[in-house]
Amino acid sequence: MMNDTPSVPLDRPAAAIAGGYLLLATGWVVLTDLAFASMSPGFQPLDPTRLLYAWTLVAVSTLGVYLVAIRYRRRAGAVRSDLAISNQQLQVLSRVFRHNVRNDLNVVRGYTHLIEDRVDDEEVRRHLETIRETTDDVVAISEKLSVVEETSPRTPSGRVDLVNIVDDAVEDFEDEDVDITVIAPSEAWIRADSSVRYPVREVFENAIAHNDKPTCRVDARIDVNGTATYLEVRDNGPGIPENERQVLQAEEETPLSHASSIGLWLVKWMCELHGGTVRFDASDDGTTVRLRFNALADDPIDFAPSAG
Repeated sequence: MMNDTPSVPLDRPAAAIAGGYLLLATGWVVLTDLAFASMSPGFQPLDPTRLLYAWTLVAVSTLGVYLVAIRYRRRAGAVRSDLAISNQQLQVLSRVFRHNVRNDLNVVRGYTHLIEDRVDDEEVRRHLETIRETTDDVVAISEKLSVVEETSPRTPSGRVDLVNIVDDAVEDFEDEDVDITVIAPSEAWIRADSSVRYPVREVFENAIAHNDKPTCRVDARIDVNGTATYLEVRDNGPGIPENERQVLQAEEETPLSHASSIGLWLVKWMCELHGGTVRFDASDDGTTVRLRFNALADDPIDFAPSAG
């Protein structure tokens, strides 16, 4: 629901804005006239002709302020209405995708397992495996979208130890066939809340899931440099395609150029939500993702709980 309480001066009624301007301008004319009179002995204070001319200019400018304020309020109202409608549409689409579509895909996945148990033809089993993997990918996307939807848009005011966040993320992949190395100080406190674990985990997940090398290697490093704390994750995979990196830099999806995974967008959005930045560097040797956060003192204060 939209809040109708004025939050800034331009959100007030146009008449109130114009009236306030009129009072200030009128007082300014009188004060300026008296100031000139005090500094110039031959200057006649409050001369009716001069004041009439000045107040005429004030009246004309007040009318201009009134018209501008009306135009601003109309445009601001239209923008707010469009934003409210767009937000409602996104919420509906998100709920439909997360619940209806996901439930239907779970049904497809369940029947796929049943058919696999009853089929001996290897080619058919490969097709069924493709169906199952595709449904799993879409379900995973819906879960990542729920993270974005449920996380508060307000900048977090708590603090977390980035070293602990990275350690927890690495533990999730202990059973994977991957060589992970982490170089970090004993503590690295940053301005964030517990939802920062999502982009951190996503960076490791992308580095592992899209790696096609015989030995998957991921090297992570945490550095504290003054007011900034950096997490650099380097892998030996194929790298992020150029078109996907261009999409992230342009910050928009297009019909002919789009990121194949919501994961990269999740990393970007969540890092920026915590006041940080993200940079993707790809080469023939792999991909390096560099996350920057605002550093804090290393006192172990409990972090604020995530809204998500």
